Amino acid sequence: MHQDDSHLASLMAAAQLGDQASYTQLLREVTPILRGLARQGWPMGSTADIEDVVQDTLLTLHVIRHTYNPTRPIMPWLMAILRRRLVDSVRRRSRTDRKELVVDALDVTFPVEPTNDKYETPVDGETLGKAIAALPRGQRLAIELLKQREMSLKEASAVTGMSIAALKVATHRALKTLRNLLLMK
Repeated sequence: MHQDDSHLASLMAAAQLGDQASYTQLLREVTPILRGLARQGWPMGSTADIEDVVQDTLLTLHVIRHTYNPTRPIMPWLMAILRRRLVDSVRRRSRTDRKELVVDALDVTFPVEPTNDKYETPVDGETLGKAIAALPRGQRLAIELLKQREMSLKEASAVTGMSIAALKVATHRALKTLRNLLLMK
């Protein structure tokens, strides 16, 4: 079937007797053979699929190496293992393919507007303090209590007598005004 089948059989027989070097040599020699046979047996399989089949075959060989009969040729035994692993892989792939939808190009689900990659220049504390002091009283209080002192809306409402809604509006307007004031500088 393959050249040197008796050589591989003798390596396997020695490996069964515990010769680690023979076992390593056997694996080195059969791996490319198995890879080629797997490609022939599954021509539509990807390189990764073929490598998976080869690895599964080598693992199976390792687990059941004690079942090999050294008086018989090794290649039919290896081919039977490879054939079973190929069938398992093809079945696994077909199950996966039935469940997965292959899409070549996905529609973009992001807005067309470009990302906001502009960074505002940091403002020193003194400039910020002057800008906050220039705000109308309600906006200034909202910023001082909610942003600088980090009070909750409920706490700030109790201190100022303003409703929570009024504080939210004042904070929004204050931030907008501050942004405009500081960006002009």
